[in-house]
Amino acid sequence: MVVLNVLDPKNWIDKYSDYFVSLTMLKISNKEIAQDIVQDTFLSALTNISSFREEASEKTWLLTILNNKIIDYYRKKDVLKNAAKYLNETADSFYTNFFKKNNYSEAHWTTEKMPINWMPEQEAKMNSVEFFSVFSVCLKKIPEKLKAIFIAKYIDEIDPKEICKENEISSSNYWTMIHRSKLIMRECLDKNWFNT
Repeated sequence: MVVLNVLDPKNWIDKYSDYFVSLTMLKISNKEIAQDIVQDTFLSALTNISSFREEASEKTWLLTILNNKIIDYYRKKDVLKNAAKYLNETADSFYTNFFKKNNYSEAHWTTEKMPINWMPEQEAKMNSVEFFSVFSVCLKKIPEKLKAIFIAKYIDEIDPKEICKENEISSSNYWTMIHRSKLIMRECLDKNWFNT
């Protein structure tokens, strides 16, 4: 069988498990759950080994399965259930945290929340291990209802229309969630990376 010449299941754990668990923990923030999802990914890949089409590398194929497992995890938890209601209920408290007026169209940054200018030397270090450590801490500060969408857009680079369809949210709710999660991430990075 040609597939077995390309795939090497007996070495998946040694080759990919540490990276996959780290990646999953970045998205889920729970080591035990991350390990379970990675294990489930390998089992699913073994079960469906005949579906591998040599159009992608082994790692890319496994990452696709892993990402689907993470999406399933969020879907089963119903993280985005009642997203519109959540956004409406939290709008005032969220925006008053960042802006002087509740009406976003007329809002001005509060002095302590105003974004700082990022220095070129700090931006140059954004591919460092230290930055990703800070980034993962900041990612944990994003509420779960927003985090799934932020991850889908900025880490998994999924098209917005596909994110809306997969998560059954409207385009306007999607953009509100992206906006809020970016504000939280920016504030955290300002404090913990760019202002240090």
